[in-house]
Amino acid sequence: MKILLTGSNGQLGHDFQKLFSNSNMKYISTDYQELNIIDNNELENFFKNNNDFTHIINCVGYNDVDEAQNGDKTFLLNEKAPQKIAEFAKKMNAIFVTYSTDFVFDGRKNIPYIEEDIPNPLSKYGISKQKGEKIVLDTWRKSFVIRTSWLFGIGGNNFNKQVLNWSKMRDKLNIVDDQVSAPTYSVDLAEFSWKLIQTEKFGLYHITNDGIASKYDQAKYVLEKIGWKGTLGRAKTVDFNLPAKRPAYSKLDSSKVEKLLGEKIPTWQSGIDRFLEEMKENGEL
Repeated sequence: MKILLTGSNGQLGHDFQKLFSNSNMKYISTDYQELNIIDNNELENFFKNNNDFTHIINCVGYNDVDEAQNGDKTFLLNEKAPQKIAEFAKKMNAIFVTYSTDFVFDGRKNIPYIEEDIPNPLSKYGISKQKGEKIVLDTWRKSFVIRTSWLFGIGGNNFNKQVLNWSKMRDKLNIVDDQVSAPTYSVDLAEFSWKLIQTEKFGLYHITNDGIASKYDQAKYVLEKIGWKGTLGRAKTVDFNLPAKRPAYSKLDSSKVEKLLGEKIPTWQSGIDRFLEEMKENGEL
């Protein structure tokens, strides 16, 4: 087994590296300094010299939802690059894994989205991810596309870290309560992804932590855990005049993967508890 991990310095890549290192597994990790996946020449040269991978796990993604409204880079990273890597995976008969998002849905449902639901993205970010999903699954049959939501981990910036930073500077915070999904700990996403990958039951899956929360609920949980003494108020998405539209309700149903693995994914609260412990151990809290 020989694994390529792209986007290794992000939240998910960081936790895959830990998972593989702890299991003494052989892997090569690249970030954009070592491999710029939107540069076709770089990809050609890289795979000319590295053509014996058994697994390619792509953790690269353009995730700035508002900035994505402004340019083509989001489509290069979220659609074109995964397609190219899937083509190289096909040539070497490697299993390919890439990630998508709850933002492929319009949020008009009020029960969790299943894999069979029809996407209807509201933003360029969501459109780019949905196009990436389709093209990867059409390109190579040994592919996994894994949708997740509201990712947080020690290896990058995320909403939990923002809340922690805000709590140091302010004694009053207003957080939106009309965006609802499932916060997902990148440690759990890496672990359950790897268990899924080993089944070789290829296709489209949802993996998020269990439970449901608004951004307000998530912030409240974090702030209570750290004993913040300020005032937390409720806000609405329209108050912030953001460039990209967000789905109001984008909770993903993970029961397909849970049934396949015979295992429940931990709750988002458990994920935040362990994330905060990790922050403490790193001296960041």
